[in-house]
Amino acid sequence: MGRYELEEFLAKTEQKDKNEGVFELETERMLEINLASQIWAKAGSMVSYRGNIRFTREGILEHGIGKMFKKALTGEGASLMKAEGSGKLYLADQGKKISILHLNGDSIFVNGNDLLAFEPTIKWDIKLMRRIAGMLSGGLFNINLTGRGMVAITSHYEPLTLRVTPHNPVFTDPNATVAWSGNLQPEFVTDISLKTFFGRGSGESIQMKFAGEGFVVIQPYEEVYFTSGSNNNG
Repeated sequence: MGRYELEEFLAKTEQKDKNEGVFELETERMLEINLASQIWAKAGSMVSYRGNIRFTREGILEHGIGKMFKKALTGEGASLMKAEGSGKLYLADQGKKISILHLNGDSIFVNGNDLLAFEPTIKWDIKLMRRIAGMLSGGLFNINLTGRGMVAITSHYEPLTLRVTPHNPVFTDPNATVAWSGNLQPEFVTDISLKTFFGRGSGESIQMKFAGEGFVVIQPYEEVYFTSGSNNNG
């Protein structure tokens, strides 16, 4: 068989059952969900499915009036869809790398833009970064996930985890920060020297400081968030 025969391509790329559970990484950038009841996923992330699956955009009061107000305050909020039924569901988000996390009573924070899917057994809440609102284009919000179940997060390229210790805090660029342990509360600091170096309008001068005991996940990429009224095309 020649190197570029159709059958070779099909054999190499064909979907394969791995029997790993509800969430499976079909490829590094494609999540397979073996759906038996329901899951929550990022709106617009469905790329294919088979079986009997219904998709519903979350109702405005689906998660309580408190979360409705938080979503309004974030400007964008965590736009979610509910997938119900049975079958195989495939999710992806702009070709970003996907990581599956099994929470076993753990608590993590995830950047709202980097949350792909989670099981309904996971409790979640939107956390507003009030002190940074308006400082970066589009602002930032994050989601606290707690409980037991599967969570899928995304990152541009390979994620890197940095350990935080009481005597060794970690500073990160907010636009490159993907997730962190639930016991950490980041503090926003401004580096005047960086502000002078990069220019007054640069977000580089704003940093997240993580102190205590835990971890931070970063990516080798700075995501840019735009407000609906932003004219910035860069």
